[in-house]
Amino acid sequence: MKTVTIRDLRTKPKQVREALRREREAVLTATGRPVAVMIPVDTGSIDQTLETLRRARALEALRAIRASSQRMTPKDIDAVIAKTRRARSRAAG
Repeated sequence: MKTVTIRDLRTKPKQVREALRREREAVLTATGRPVAVMIPVDTGSIDQTLETLRRARALEALRAIRASSQRMTPKDIDAVIAKTRRARSRAAG
């Protein structure tokens, strides 16, 4: 996967776009650390691409929840549910 620095993105945007088109994905870095993943899109597919990314994010969140719930007791799970319900009722009110 191609790595692109924020400086490259700012100073050489055309080259970054061309590399992204060739590579199909790139990691954007700041001070050597990854901060984003870039993928090419076009106006015809942006909504579908965003929906796919949102689904992938949701699946990752579900995986993390399942992993953490394996270490929880039923009492811990009930406490999390109660806390979430309280937060939702405050937000709705």
